[in-house]
Amino acid sequence: MTDQQNTAASEEEAAPQFSLQRIYVRDLSFEAPKSPAIFRQQWEPSVGLDLNTRQKALEEDFHEVVLTLSVTVKNGEEVAFIAEVQQAGIFLIKNLDAASMSHTLGAFCPNILFPYAREALDSLVTRGSFPALMLAPVNFDALYAQELQRMQEEGGATVQ
Repeated sequence: MTDQQNTAASEEEAAPQFSLQRIYVRDLSFEAPKSPAIFRQQWEPSVGLDLNTRQKALEEDFHEVVLTLSVTVKNGEEVAFIAEVQQAGIFLIKNLDAASMSHTLGAFCPNILFPYAREALDSLVTRGSFPALMLAPVNFDALYAQELQRMQEEGGATVQ
């Protein structure tokens, strides 16, 4: 019986584990360089979005993933506002092979963080007295696959 319990315990320890520990705003900024004059113009916005992720190993099996969304909105040729959020999370991730760990940190975790980042940006923009900014969903799996392909074409490197 003890051997069966030890085997079950060791199998449980070797099983992949994923747990969200905390979600938080790491940095938040908003700039409206042409206010208040921009509010008196006809509103014909064009939206530019830059998206970036980074991850950092913390102690043991904990990892911080940071999703950065930077939005620049122009009204004609003038910048109406620039808003940026760094939405972060701490994740406990254990017993994954290198490829699965890379995919989890590069696509799965940012996918969890995106709705929080989108809501933070929308709230920030409306507090700046601009119309709501509802960003479309992002396919992080596709972006991750594109990045893998780009890296392989550049030199056969793999994402770690």
